Amino acid sequence: MTNTPPLSHARTLVHTREIICKGYQRSDGLLDIEGRLQDLSSAGTDLPFHSVPEGGAIHDMRLLMTIDADLVIQQITACADSGATPFCSAITDAYASLKGLKIAGGFKRQANACIGGVRGCTHLTELLERMANVAMQTMFAVRRARSRDKTTEGEQETGMTRIWAIGKCHAYREDGEAVQLLWPQGLPGA
Repeated sequence: MTNTPPLSHARTLVHTREIICKGYQRSDGLLDIEGRLQDLSSAGTDLPFHSVPEGGAIHDMRLLMTIDADLVIQQITACADSGATPFCSAITDAYASLKGLKIAGGFKRQANACIGGVRGCTHLTELLERMANVAMQTMFAVRRARSRDKTTEGEQETGMTRIWAIGKCHAYREDGEAVQLLWPQGLPGA
């Protein structure tokens, strides 16, 4: 990390949580969003149902979500390769109930109605939330590439439309510098 004060105490790594999400464009026009969550034990540890070796995974869980251009889930599969209990993988089929949900405002609430609490797995549900963000970023990347291609082919750029992030963070506040630089004439549709 940059701009971090120097460490004055020795440290020992105890636990690592890795969440990796990737977005892919498929040849059929759909998008695949893959996610993996791992909780890794630096030292070996004994859990109530099994032992985890040094560097081993307490949790190793994956989701594969296929979405369309409207961010509607077409298919989703869950896998719990490793969990704290031998019962963790029994709930993975519940994630198929998310098929048909749209990743948009209210998605987290709608997803929790299907797989929240005892109807799902805390770790898979946390992973799903991160994957929803990656789905948005993947869709934005696909749209930027299409816009670039149109400009390269001589079509006129239609310009940026009001993006979802406006008013959602400090940098994209309506009266902020980023918005003023991108839309000097004012926000579209405002």
